[in-house]
Amino acid sequence: MPFTLTEASADPLLTENLPDQGNRWTLNFGPQHPATHTTLRLVLELDGERIIRCTPHIGYLHSGFEKLGEHLNYNQYVTIVDRMDYSAPIYNELAWHGAVEKLMGIELTPRCKVLRTIAGELGRIQSHLLCVSAAGLDLGAFTAFLYAFNEKEAIYDIVEYMSGQRFHTSWTRVGGLNQDLPDEAVFKKMVRKFVNDDLPRALEDVEKLLNKNRIFVDRTKGIGQISEKEAIAWSLSGPVARASGVKRDIRKDEPYLCFADNWDGQGAPAVDFQVPIMTTGDVYARYLVRMEEMKQSAHIIRQLIDHIPPGPVNVSPEGKEVLPPKDQVYSSIEGLIQHFELIMTNRGFEAPRGEVYGCIESANGELGYYIVSSGDNKPWRVRTRPGSFINYQVFPKLIEGHQISDVPAVLGSLNIIAAELDR
Repeated sequence: MPFTLTEASADPLLTENLPDQGNRWTLNFGPQHPATHTTLRLVLELDGERIIRCTPHIGYLHSGFEKLGEHLNYNQYVTIVDRMDYSAPIYNELAWHGAVEKLMGIELTPRCKVLRTIAGELGRIQSHLLCVSAAGLDLGAFTAFLYAFNEKEAIYDIVEYMSGQRFHTSWTRVGGLNQDLPDEAVFKKMVRKFVNDDLPRALEDVEKLLNKNRIFVDRTKGIGQISEKEAIAWSLSGPVARASGVKRDIRKDEPYLCFADNWDGQGAPAVDFQVPIMTTGDVYARYLVRMEEMKQSAHIIRQLIDHIPPGPVNVSPEGKEVLPPKDQVYSSIEGLIQHFELIMTNRGFEAPRGEVYGCIESANGELGYYIVSSGDNKPWRVRTRPGSFINYQVFPKLIEGHQISDVPAVLGSLNIIAAELDR
């Protein structure tokens, strides 16, 4: 069964410090409930069908993501961060290797910056499509789920073409990428078709189905509200915070890659885009913010797709931290030796002593990595600041006083990715 029902008085942890207000019940919502996506458990204390208190439980994946970072070198760990936010794996790669490059003092090539930015915005669309479609599905809007998932599959096609892998891409490397585009013309054609034709049509279809749908609006407007002041106090970020009026986006406030000025080394301005802000702070506002962010991400990609600079995707391979180009591996003894030392011997490279925090604006908000280096070929300590983990802490407050049927709506609006809750 997806949940069990028992008397609250049988569990002292749920009745501690609460006044006696008659019969209360505890409801185990998940981890098998479909709306919790099998990896969350919510212990709800109920007065009738109204939620009095919620105690969330996390850690059902038992992944140990952070500790694994202390046993793998700086390039190997990319296969692990891929699996944190599995709805858009590329974001974890950008954040991780961005932090490592900050530690190493590495400046990426213009071509790498553009390709990483395009991939990141595709990841944002990918994550938001899953969020709005699954949130709609949890409320019974099955058709909207199909419309969004069709375009999510189109992004998988693009990601597979550029990285060689459809899901966990492991595409970035310290100082560049695993590989350049197989054929730039084909890649441009695929991306143009997606952002100019496929995505706008799908978003229009979803908006027609949901924006003025009486059932969807009644179940999302005024539900799970949080004010701007409270959002700041809870350290919320991303669409959840911006739906409450928090005007913060790391792409604007701490720009990186193509969001920074002079990203191509020739004085080109930062890409132009708007940050959608709402003030009602409810489930419906978070849905609208994500819908607009997808349109803005497509706008960013349109500005970049026809201006991909020529040149290498990796910085100069003279340093021992960067993989040499494949043609050098096959044609020169120096390239072969460097590739052998970095890959085959598992030595990697030694990073300078120090500590650094690097972050980006992921689909769920601020995604950052804190690295402490002892000068070895792997980090001494790794910690991550995932958006889902921080945003999830506010769920008990958002759901308090609501009905059991509001749980899927509020939980879906936070876009909780369970793997980001693990440690």
